[in-house]
Amino acid sequence: MSTGSGSGRTTIRRLLEMKERGEKIVALTAYDYLFARLVDESGVDVVLVGDSLGQVVLGHESTLPVTIQDMIHHGRAARRGVKNALLVVDMPFLSFHVAPAETVRNGGRLMAETGAGAVKLEGGSASTCEHVERLVAAGIPVMGHVGLTPQSVHALGGYRVQGRGAAEGDRIRREAKALEEAGCFSIVLELLPAALAADITAAARVPTIGIGAGPACDGQILVLHDMLGLNEGFRPRFLRRFAELGRETRRGVESYVSAVRSGEYPDPEHSHE
Repeated sequence: MSTGSGSGRTTIRRLLEMKERGEKIVALTAYDYLFARLVDESGVDVVLVGDSLGQVVLGHESTLPVTIQDMIHHGRAARRGVKNALLVVDMPFLSFHVAPAETVRNGGRLMAETGAGAVKLEGGSASTCEHVERLVAAGIPVMGHVGLTPQSVHALGGYRVQGRGAAEGDRIRREAKALEEAGCFSIVLELLPAALAADITAAARVPTIGIGAGPACDGQILVLHDMLGLNEGFRPRFLRRFAELGRETRRGVESYVSAVRSGEYPDPEHSHE
């Protein structure tokens, strides 16, 4: 087993220490037992059960239809496979922002019913930071998320780079700082100009985890299905494919179909006497 951050389970303290040492943090999404186990055994530091499961697992067009129960279901499955990484579960659309007490109740459910070590929520407004403070006060560790926040994709005008221009860049800097002051132990920076992400990372006392935000972030995260080539139609500039499992899966299934139809499979080797 490869573990990039040392032996034993990754903790929030370890992530903070990694930032201090300048050691890069590796994060990936996973949504089920088998993939979570493979990702964990490969040495990642953070496994995120992201609401991106709405698109890559459930077939929705966005993350908005994902429910608390969806996150609990997939979080439980991932927990069974994760033994070393810090497991973080997304708070889905409208599971926070409605009322602080409901936010704490939903965050508590995600922690208690999945066994996760933290939750993640999107946005850095004053209202969001109030909810972060309530969660942290209740003993629920929170990972923040600024830049492109997919739950607000309609308000943001689509999936596009955020923070271009002085005013927008300053707003995102303020949001990241406010999330840190509210108690977030880490902040995801999504689809930001590399220079802006570098500025935020240098100013932050907590680790930044980038996705489409350049190389200066303290760590990086990708959606597993994207980086493995399973989500074949998704090709943003920031994505590097580290495998082509979509192509290999199709090839394997086509081979199986051909073998069954021809009568080649099962053969004597794969039959019981």
